[in-house]
Amino acid sequence: MQSRPSLPLRSETSDRLSAEVPDLMATSRRRGLDLFEKLDMPSSAEEVWRYVDLPFQLGDLELAPSPDGGLDDADDVAEALGATAGHATIVDGTVTDLQIQSSGADFVSLREAAAGYDGPGMDLLGTGVAPDLDVFSAAHHAFSHDGVFLRVPANCSLERPFYVDVQATAEGTVSFPHVTLLIEANAEASVVVGFRSPAGRFLVVNPQIEAFVGDGARLRLSTVQRFGYQTQSITHERVLIGRDANARLGEVGLGGRLGRMHIVLDVAGRGASTDLVGLFFGEQEQTLDYRLFMNHLGSNSSSDVFLKGAVEDEARSVFTGLVKIEKDLSKVSAFETNRNLVLSEGASAHSVPNLEILSDDVICGHGSTVGPLEEEPLYYLMSRGLSEARAARLLVHGFFEEVISRLPHPDLAGTVREAVNRKFVEAQREGRV
Repeated sequence: MQSRPSLPLRSETSDRLSAEVPDLMATSRRRGLDLFEKLDMPSSAEEVWRYVDLPFQLGDLELAPSPDGGLDDADDVAEALGATAGHATIVDGTVTDLQIQSSGADFVSLREAAAGYDGPGMDLLGTGVAPDLDVFSAAHHAFSHDGVFLRVPANCSLERPFYVDVQATAEGTVSFPHVTLLIEANAEASVVVGFRSPAGRFLVVNPQIEAFVGDGARLRLSTVQRFGYQTQSITHERVLIGRDANARLGEVGLGGRLGRMHIVLDVAGRGASTDLVGLFFGEQEQTLDYRLFMNHLGSNSSSDVFLKGAVEDEARSVFTGLVKIEKDLSKVSAFETNRNLVLSEGASAHSVPNLEILSDDVICGHGSTVGPLEEEPLYYLMSRGLSEARAARLLVHGFFEEVISRLPHPDLAGTVREAVNRKFVEAQREGRV
C-alpha cells in the first residue's frame, strides 16, 4: 500500500482525499468541509453534550499515514465469532484487509468501489448520518477516505456474520472509519463491528455506521467497543428500518477515555420494529456517553430499548434517550429502559429518558434507575455463607446477565461476560470498590 504523509484537517487535504473515494461522495465531502470550517467544538453547555468536556481541539489533529499493519494482539471478538461470511480490517481509517467467504453479497472497501465497483447502493454512501449533527459528523464527511460497504441483495439470507475490525493505532492522530450496510428487501444479514486500540496512546476516532434495512429485511448488528483508556471515540450510528423490517441491535461499551455513541434509529416503515440491548462498564476516569434518538415514522411499529451500565472509581456514564412518535400514527409500541449501578463513591451516572408522543393510539413507557448494589440481596447471600466480595460479584454478574443473554449475537456472550466480570473482580482485588 502506498504511504502518504500525515495530513492536517484542511481543505487541501479534503481535496486530495477526494480521489480515493467514489465520485458519488464528492458533494457530501464539500458540504462536510464547509460545515467543519464553520462549526465550533461542542461543550457541556449544549444539552446533547451535557456532562462531557472534550480535552482536545479537533482542528489541531492530523490524519494518520497509511498504516503498515495493525495490532498484533489477539482479537477476542473475532475468536468468539469463529467462521464468518466476511472479514474486514480498518486501521486508522484505511482498509488493510478484506475477505469474503460467502457468495451472494457485495463486500468491498470504498477504495475498491472508487476503482470500479458498479453494483447498486453506492448512492446511499454518506446519506445515513447527516454532516450537520456536530463538528465531528462534518469532519467525517470531509476527511473520511476509506471504509467498508456491504450489500446483501434482495431475498438473500446469510446466517454467518460479517465482521469489521476497526483499529486505531497512530499516536496523536484522528481517523474516520466508515461502514455502510445495505440489506435489501426480504434479505437477512448479521454484522459485528469491533473497536480497539492500544493502551497508553492518545488517539481520536470518529467512526460512522449507517445501515439501510429494506422492506421485509432482517438485520442483526452488534458493536463491541474495547478502545484503550487514552482513546477518545465519538461514534455516529444511524439505522433506517423499512416496512415490515426488523433490526436487532447490540451495543457494548467497555473501553476508551471517552466512549460516546450518538445513535439515531428511524423506525420508518409500517410494521417496522427494532430492539436495542446494550451494556457498558466504566472504571478509572472513563466517560461512557450514550445519546439515543428513536423516531417512529410508521404505524404498527414497535421498539424496545434496554440498556444497563455500571461505573466504578471516578468513572462517569451518561444516557439521554428521546423516543418520538410522529403525528397520525396508530398502534405504536415503544419502551425505553436504562438501569445503572454506581459501585464507588467517586463514580456518577446520569440517566434522562424522554418521550415525545404526537399520536394517541400508542403504548409507551420509559424508566431509569441509578444506585448502588441493593443491600437486602447482598446481606441474604452473605447469610448463606458467601463473603461480601463474592456476594457482590454474584450481584454484578446477575445485573448484566439479563442484557448479555439478549445480545443479537449469542457467540459474543462469553467474551462480554468475561470482560465485565474481570473489571469488577480486579477493582475488588485492588480495593477500589
